[in-house]
Amino acid sequence: MYDLLIVGAGPAGISAAIYAASRGQKALVLEREQVGGIIGKVSTVTHYTAIVEGETGASFAARMKRQALEAGVEIAYENVEAVQLNSAVKTIQTQRETYQARKIILANGSTPRKLGIPGEAELAGLGMGLNAARDGAAYAGKNMYVVGGADGAVKEALYLARFAKTLTIIHFEDQLGCIAEFRQKVARCENIRLRLGSRLHAVRGQGRVEALEIASEKDGSIEMLEDPGCGVFVYAGTTPNTQLYHELALVEGYIPTNDRMETAIAGVYAAGDIRVKQVRQVATAVADGAIAAICAAT
Repeated sequence: MYDLLIVGAGPAGISAAIYAASRGQKALVLEREQVGGIIGKVSTVTHYTAIVEGETGASFAARMKRQALEAGVEIAYENVEAVQLNSAVKTIQTQRETYQARKIILANGSTPRKLGIPGEAELAGLGMGLNAARDGAAYAGKNMYVVGGADGAVKEALYLARFAKTLTIIHFEDQLGCIAEFRQKVARCENIRLRLGSRLHAVRGQGRVEALEIASEKDGSIEMLEDPGCGVFVYAGTTPNTQLYHELALVEGYIPTNDRMETAIAGVYAAGDIRVKQVRQVATAVADGAIAAICAAT
């Protein structure tokens, strides 16, 4: 029996674990893959207060993990298969164990959204659905395409531009939806092209991406671009990982909380990108985790 179970080892979950440990709580973090979550896979981390120079997602995640372990946090790398929240003792079932605690923090974030277009699944990893930090250098000298126009997408596009022959941002709106700082950097980057008012309609190829179909939002026309060996990086938003939380009433897939991070079920808290909120950033995830753990410990 634990005092506190924490699902997810992203910024929210690790922040919660560190604060729980500082308050003498016996806490366990359950993580499916690796510490860091989505932020651990990005090329660069920006705008976080007191960030170190040259911070990457991997380095940020490594420091999070080290800090948690040094604080005495217990981390188990297991996939959560079922949860029981509506009881005094909360239960989590993984593929190997059953864990129990009187309180639980749900901080397992979100999953990058796929486009659901022809060729996406068949060519995944073969030029389609690539990761900038992991795959960017492997496509050096090639043409690259980034799908998405929000902050995360444009930040990755700016990183990829250093490797690309040309980099094209494909975005369905008539202007990029990112912050002014990123728009200005895009304007100064000579090898970045914009395809606004457009959507990636399909990718084609045998064993690799060889062509892209781009649809116009204005008239629905489709243009076929032949570009063998190119790389396509998709940053089209995320979906909250709330599929197991049937006992909670969700709002558009997200978990409602109060300002103490409490859900509608006593002893159940939610923190980070998984909850209903206006701003989803590392800074707000860390704050959510701290608040949840402090309130759970009282």
